[in-house]
Formats: sequence, structure tokens, C-alpha cells
Amino acid sequence: MKEKPSNISYFISFCIEQYKNAKQISGAEAMQHLDKYGVLEYLQEHFEVLHTQSAAWLVEEIDEFIAVRQGGVK
Repeated sequence: MKEKPSNISYFISFCIEQYKNAKQISGAEAMQHLDKYGVLEYLQEHFEVLHTQSAAWLVEEIDEFIAVRQGGVK
């Protein structure tokens, strides 16, 4: 099933907000960090599965995704 672009946009906005709050950083800092590691594209590409998860799980998933991109394993 193809999701509407607005649903994906709302989901990505939700993830950015959750990440920002969890890390206690500004929205601009969160966007810069997520963009740097390709997280936004990952969230869009895997929307179907990811949007069914909890906010805490999503922040952990983002942290793990970034750790892999940085060359480390969390």
C-alpha cells in the first residue's frame, strides 16, 4: 500500500521532535545531525515498518543507525 506523502512527512517530523527531545538539543541541531547520517532518507524509505513502533524505540533505532554510519557498533 502506498502511503500519502503527508503521512510520511508527519512521521518524519515526529521522529525529529522525539530525537531532539531525547538528546536535549535544538531542532536545527537535530536536523543537522539526522541529515548528516542519512537518517531522514532511512525513515522515509522504511516508513511502513517504522511508523508502527514506539517513540522510545524509534530514538534507539536512530541511535543505532547513526552508530553504524559512524563505523561503530552500538
